[in-house]
Amino acid sequence: MSISDLFDSGFKKRNEDHFAAIVRVAMSDGVINDAEKAFLDRLATRLEISEIDYKTILKDYLSHPINPPTSYDKRLERLYDLARMVWADHIEGPNQTSLLEKLCIGLGFNPDNVKYITDKALTLVHYEVDLDEFIERMKKMNQ
Repeated sequence: MSISDLFDSGFKKRNEDHFAAIVRVAMSDGVINDAEKAFLDRLATRLEISEIDYKTILKDYLSHPINPPTSYDKRLERLYDLARMVWADHIEGPNQTSLLEKLCIGLGFNPDNVKYITDKALTLVHYEVDLDEFIERMKKMNQ
């Protein structure tokens, strides 16, 4: 096995684990609604999850480890990506907010602050800020 094969398999496994963690968050209320399903479909495509792996993960998402970002910056980076995907899916109103709130909790943000974090993240992606500006503004949102 070559080094590139090892890198590819590690990258694939990380994406599968990340996807399974998001499925777990979506299933936190026991169902995946239409908006969440559309989001998961799009996310699977972006993470290069095959259809077979997608179905397997949906059936057995609890068998994948949760690997939340360990640093605040990494958490904000992942939030940026997820907020952009939620925004790009044109999930409107309460569905958009509720989905991103669930994802914020899954990323490890304090549940007491999730509404503020979600609102700020969606506002920033609406104005198409880049990652660096997103992180800077999220860090300063309470100042």
